[in-house]
Amino acid sequence: MAEIVRAALVQTKWTGSKDSMIESNISLARRAADQGAQVLCFQELFYGPYFCQVQDAEYYSYTESVPGPTTEVMCQLARDTGMVLVVPVYEVEQEGVFYNTAMVIDADGTYLGKYRKHHIPQVSGFWEKFYFRPGNLGYPVFATAVGPIGVYICYDRHFPEGWRALGLAGARIVFNPSATSRGLSAYLWNLEQPAAAVANEYFVGAINRVGVEDLGDNDFYGSSYFVDPRGKVVGDPASDSADDVIVRDLDMSVLEEVRHTWAFYRDRRPDSYGSLTAP
Repeated sequence: MAEIVRAALVQTKWTGSKDSMIESNISLARRAADQGAQVLCFQELFYGPYFCQVQDAEYYSYTESVPGPTTEVMCQLARDTGMVLVVPVYEVEQEGVFYNTAMVIDADGTYLGKYRKHHIPQVSGFWEKFYFRPGNLGYPVFATAVGPIGVYICYDRHFPEGWRALGLAGARIVFNPSATSRGLSAYLWNLEQPAAAVANEYFVGAINRVGVEDLGDNDFYGSSYFVDPRGKVVGDPASDSADDVIVRDLDMSVLEEVRHTWAFYRDRRPDSYGSLTAP
């Protein structure tokens, strides 16, 4: 008998303030809950603009501790809706030490932990090294009410090593909240994440921001989607221009079928990969 996990992704335009952004995202999350969603992921840095389009210390004001104020709000949302939540925020560990972070909250409102983005870009329009220290918490997989899930964040997706680490640790669904604009990497949006799902034999939830923000000319094109371990998109992607929430049924029995057909984990050769981690 198929084991179905009903999963959701939320993408939103910048509303102009942190409070209104949180309110807008909560409203969309409740819509997903009304459709029976059991697990949901918000977009990268969900409560703010994508301020990395500029380099300005003013935006350090968006940091907060994790756990912290938004954690409390989202723990309550999880309790109210019975959903597992993946919540990407701008974390301060101590003054001047900031991370691009996603917290994971279980369906009963329990804070489970966090993932910090490992790979930090520094290219035009994505000045992230100005804002974030590279992640240092490894590649955790969280035991949730819907099973083991992992998180990778935006630019991370260009690096196969983390995808594989999450698979080896038992992830069945990996969420990749992002801020991806038309232009430089748009053609990779529908290439890399399906390839990662196939190579690592799990489901991937790919979430993107949407809209043009005041800080630059990056046009975030939404198009959030789920992809299965065969590389097939589950249902239609989200809008490429508007706020949206998509809810999809993910058939976990596909994992066993795929892993019995393509035995990638059996056929790995870690004994021959030593040079990949040489300094």
